Amino acid sequence: MLKEFLIPALIFAGIGAASGILLTLFSKFLAVKTDERADMLNEALPGANCGACGYSGCAAYAEAILKGAPTNACVMGGEAVAKKVSEIMGTKQEATERKVAFVRCLGTSAKSENRFDFYGIPSCKSSNRFYSGSKKCPFGCLGYGDCAMVCPQGAIVIKDNLASVDISKCVGCGLCAKECPNNLIIVKKISDYVDVACSSTFSGKETRTACKGGCIGCRLCEKNCPVGAITITNNLASIDHEKCTSCGKCVSVCPAKIITDCRAPKTEEEKKPENAENKQ
Repeated sequence: MLKEFLIPALIFAGIGAASGILLTLFSKFLAVKTDERADMLNEALPGANCGACGYSGCAAYAEAILKGAPTNACVMGGEAVAKKVSEIMGTKQEATERKVAFVRCLGTSAKSENRFDFYGIPSCKSSNRFYSGSKKCPFGCLGYGDCAMVCPQGAIVIKDNLASVDISKCVGCGLCAKECPNNLIIVKKISDYVDVACSSTFSGKETRTACKGGCIGCRLCEKNCPVGAITITNNLASIDHEKCTSCGKCVSVCPAKIITDCRAPKTEEEKKPENAENKQ
């Protein structure tokens, strides 16, 4: 009677022991090796998953780095994250340049009036579905703040129905640019100081009717640019930043004042050495 229970129990125990040994061997010899640096990279990256690096998220970017992707592509993390990533990878730190968002529109409510009153969901996307928005200019900022709501740094505020970027807070993640239904927001290098704050391709007359602060395509900027960095296409000025030297000539000649220079004006102290050199 005892044998009837003991023998099957021993057989099952033997099968279990053999299975355990085989599983241990399989896990050791057939295991997929993982790079421990992947976890280190994921910890170093900000985890915002904004996609500004060109990948679907931080984990995807970490995997790409292990395969040779640039170590300085994390826009939100900037130089600090680029340094950590380079240290993890044991490579020389690649140069980084800060990027910021820029709104290509100056159409405040005073410059671009409404064509009709919109009573729907207060968002740019909702308003844009009705005749390209309530403003007279169909290319301009609708001012409901969709961009401000997605900004993780609180760098965008709506002033007088126009989005405004605080570059001291902006990290250039690009979430605002993706959210804008009129594609008015771009992300550019902070050293590209001069840009055109308008997106209208209307003729000069139509632009003046729709917005008092729009580009009229007069070509004064194009004619006066000393390096040929400005062209007029579809009644709208555009700047080639590869050629632009940020001399500011276009800013001074623009009659509509829609070409802007984002650099802060020099203080009196900063001007002193320059003035002293000029006198000599």
